[in-house]
Amino acid sequence: MSYQFNTDCEGPISKNDNAFELCQFYIPSGGRFFSLLSKYDDYLSDIEKRPGYKAGDTLKLILPFLKAYGATDEGMRRFSEEHLLLVPKARETLQYILQRMETFLISTSYEVYIEALCQSIPFPKDRTYCTPIRLNQYELKKREKERILQLAQEIVSMEMIEWPPWAKGSEDLSEKDRKTVQRLNEIFWEEIKGMEIGKLLIEVNPIGGEEKARAVLSSLERTGNRLYEVLYVGDSITDVEAFELVRKGGGGTISFNGNRYALRSAEVACLSPEASILAILAEVFRKGGRKGLMEFVEGWSQDSLNSCRIDKELLERLGSISSENFPQLFRVTEENREALIEKSETFRKRVRGISIGSLG
Repeated sequence: MSYQFNTDCEGPISKNDNAFELCQFYIPSGGRFFSLLSKYDDYLSDIEKRPGYKAGDTLKLILPFLKAYGATDEGMRRFSEEHLLLVPKARETLQYILQRMETFLISTSYEVYIEALCQSIPFPKDRTYCTPIRLNQYELKKREKERILQLAQEIVSMEMIEWPPWAKGSEDLSEKDRKTVQRLNEIFWEEIKGMEIGKLLIEVNPIGGEEKARAVLSSLERTGNRLYEVLYVGDSITDVEAFELVRKGGGGTISFNGNRYALRSAEVACLSPEASILAILAEVFRKGGRKGLMEFVEGWSQDSLNSCRIDKELLERLGSISSENFPQLFRVTEENREALIEKSETFRKRVRGISIGSLG
């Protein structure tokens, strides 16, 4: 039997949110701009479930604005290379797993960022799935650029959208938030989509949501493996469909410093300041599949780790971590999910920063 390791990039492998950081760099008040659109993305994909819209499509919504503020393919590539921030031990972890399992990166991130990461680790680019974009090929006319800049200022001035945990649709939003969503709908799906630069909203297809699930199936076509032989690691709303696909197929699913969306679908919660625990979990899964993984997680402790049959090289990777920062592993159940969500989201903000850690 052959097992494979499929992982998201931003979160498990890198600390970046490249799209957020690009907005901060190019757009005035770009961090707030992206945060509001990320919340809008969460609403459309998870609450309203807008037909034809999926988690992660924020990455096409921001492109007309990046273009208007001077972003180019070369500039985005250079920024990505200069600001790449790996999770500690991510390079060693991926190299270890690559030697033992079929391994793929499945990321919503732009291709220019994934190329920068692959060069840094190094990791084979042909083992990645990500969002291709050629911004230079799109023309932005002066009149449209002026309007896009005006709309950016309007979006930045909007209040953040919020909704209760039990929300199922627009009727559960406050009147203020319904008006904000309606205005954003008008901006993106009427005004910008009607512009020539609106081609970006039609032609760019971010690898999030159902596209990540398709990427998992594509990777299986390449390896000849089956779903129960897949270990999938993710951390956010863009991983939900991939988590659900792999879990239903009998594979392993791990939320790595994940948010509430990840913990809603993954079977294992991992909280760790560095990535080497993923090499441990991959090795356990390689030897014992999902059953072995769950037994390992349920018995997890520093003492149990030292007594289990894991390569000494891997144990040494964890040996430098203090007791305070020792990885935490939990099996997610209906009974502990809410408590784990609070615990994981707090930890997530600690290791990635409040702004990025708060994104969906």
